[in-house]
Amino acid sequence: MRGVPRWALVPAVLGGLLVLLPLAALAARVPWGRFWSLVTSQSSVIALLLSLRTSAVATAACVLLGVPMALVLARARFPGRGLLRSLVLLPLVLPPVVGGIALLYTFGRRGLLGHTLQVLGVQVAFSTTAVVLAQTFVALPFLVVSLEGALRTAGDRYEAVAATLGARPTRVLLRVTLPLVAPALGSGTVLAFARALGEFGATITFAGSLQGVTRTLPLEIYLQREVDPDAAVALSLLLVVVALAVIGLARRDRSEP
Repeated sequence: MRGVPRWALVPAVLGGLLVLLPLAALAARVPWGRFWSLVTSQSSVIALLLSLRTSAVATAACVLLGVPMALVLARARFPGRGLLRSLVLLPLVLPPVVGGIALLYTFGRRGLLGHTLQVLGVQVAFSTTAVVLAQTFVALPFLVVSLEGALRTAGDRYEAVAATLGARPTRVLLRVTLPLVAPALGSGTVLAFARALGEFGATITFAGSLQGVTRTLPLEIYLQREVDPDAAVALSLLLVVVALAVIGLARRDRSEP
């Protein structure tokens, strides 16, 4: 405890209790005698597999889009960069339902792009694609924030040396920059996956709740809360366990002090 003021212990303990007590209360309400049958019901398994599949695709999209975005925000110099950064991070503070409405008016049947897509025979809203888009929308800033901060901290001296030796920008990115920030990229990717896995508001607004198509595990929990509270509690605990596993994966390569 060296270097920690004594007064900090009280709010630290209170903060820990604020997080742990609700989880303990949730575990206490689980009908353990029916737990396995509840989490392995057909609707639960379908929702879980859909959540894992769409979250994985959304995370891949976050990496493909987020790495260049973080690189541009951290390295490029251009007018309006601060405004662009604010817009990129906006989903962090927006209520998810607002993001869902924005996506609906973009890709919906009468949306900005949706009308053209509808003419081409492509339906986005209320489909599995809509789930992936909603998850990507809310999860992308987590990866961008993690990676941009790491890029700024690492600086660009190694990239400059590699450039003077004749390495092209793409080679510098793949052989120098990304290895330097690999821990941040890994943790940002896991955080993006966790956020996508827990997404609810934007998904139900933009994609709806169709079993096997758009009903992810958070939506299944919400629906079960009305018809079978025991099932909702059991599935909630299952989601907590999956989230803990994701967090453990993110911290696996970090050494403890």
